[in-house]
Amino acid sequence: MAKKMEIIAPFQEVIDEIKEKGGDAIKYCYQCGKCDTVCPWNKVRQYSMRKLVREAVFGLSEIEKEEIWRCTTCGKCPQRCPRDVKQIDDIVAIRRMATGYGVFAGPVKSYRTIASGLSGQGNPFNEDRKTRAEWAQGLGVKPFKEDMEYLYFPCCYCSYDPRLKKVAQATAKVLKKAGVTFGILGEKEVCCGESIRKTGNEELFKKLAKENIKAFIDAGVKKILVSSPHCYHTFKNEYPEFKVDFEVVHISELIPRLIKEGKLTIAKEYQKKVAYHDPCYLGRHNGIFDEPREALKAVPGVELTELPEARMDSTCCGMGGGRVWAETEKHERFSNIRVDQALGEGAQELVTACPYCITALEDSRLVTGHEDDITIKDITEVIAEVIE
Repeated sequence: MAKKMEIIAPFQEVIDEIKEKGGDAIKYCYQCGKCDTVCPWNKVRQYSMRKLVREAVFGLSEIEKEEIWRCTTCGKCPQRCPRDVKQIDDIVAIRRMATGYGVFAGPVKSYRTIASGLSGQGNPFNEDRKTRAEWAQGLGVKPFKEDMEYLYFPCCYCSYDPRLKKVAQATAKVLKKAGVTFGILGEKEVCCGESIRKTGNEELFKKLAKENIKAFIDAGVKKILVSSPHCYHTFKNEYPEFKVDFEVVHISELIPRLIKEGKLTIAKEYQKKVAYHDPCYLGRHNGIFDEPREALKAVPGVELTELPEARMDSTCCGMGGGRVWAETEKHERFSNIRVDQALGEGAQELVTACPYCITALEDSRLVTGHEDDITIKDITEVIAEVIE
C-alpha cells in the first residue's frame, strides 16, 4: 500500500520576514546542489546550503541551530549558482531574523559580547578606543590632515591584536619609505562593521558606518588605504549605500604601483619559497589577484608557488561571515587544509593580505604541529624586510 505524502504548509509569516530582511532570492532556487559541491565546509564535515535555502523557501528555518551561522560568506556558492539565488544575502537575512529575536547558537553566543564592545568602544575586543592608535607609537605616524593623500585605516585587528599590530607597523614603514603622505584617525574611527553586518546585526552596522562616514567627511578624507579586505569590501561596496563614494585602495594594490613608479626600491634578496593565499574578500569578492603576486615577484630571490586551489577557487580560511568570533572545532578549521597545501608545495612561507587569514593560518600552524615548518606573513611584512 502506497504511503501518503506528507504535505507541509509553508509558514508564510517566516517567509515574509526572510524576504523583508533581504532574502527574496530564495524563491529562484531549484535545488541543483551546486552550492554544496563547492562549499568549504564539506571538506571537513557535512553541510548543505541547498537545504538551508530550501527550508527558508517554506519558512522552516531553524534559527536556534548552528547551521545558519556556519556560512563564512566566502562567495564560492554564488559564483557557481545558475539561478542567482544570492546565498550570502539569504543567509544574512535569516541571521537578521535570529538576531532580532536574540537567538544565538552555542558557538556564536559570543556575538552578544562582540556587539557590546563594538557599540561601546567601536571595536570587537571592547578595548579602550583611546588606545586605538597605540600600534603607531614611535613610528612618526601623524594624525590625518586634508592635504595628505591617504587616510590609513588599519582595521580593529591591526590596531589591537599583538600579532597583527606588526602588519600595521610594516605598512607604515613601507609608506614612509616610499614617501607616501598618509595619516590616521585613531580614536575618531571605529570598526568598519563588515563582520557584524554578516552576523545579522544590521542596526549596529549602520551605527558604525555612520560614525565612520562622519569622521571621514569631517577630516576631509578622499582616499582610504586599508590592510583588511573586509574593510576594503565594506568601504568600496557597502558604504555607498549611505550616498558616499570614497576611493578605496588595498595595500597590496599600492605596493606594486610604488615599485613600478620607482618610489619603492627593493634593496635585499628574499631567498625563500613562498606560497600566496588569496583572501576571499580581496580575490573572489573584489577581483584583486594579480597585484599581490606582482609585488612578491618583484622581490629578488622569491620563488613564488601557487597553491592547489588559488585565485577564484581559493580555499576560505574560515574567518569570514563573523566566524572570526565563533568557536570552531580544531579538526573543522579550513585553514588547516591551507597550511597542509602550502607544505605540500614545499613552501617555507605562506603569505597573504588579510588580518583574518593571518589569524586563522597562524592558529592552524600551531594546532597542526607545524610551528617550525612554515611561517605566516602579511605581504607588507615581506616588503618591509627587503626595503631597508
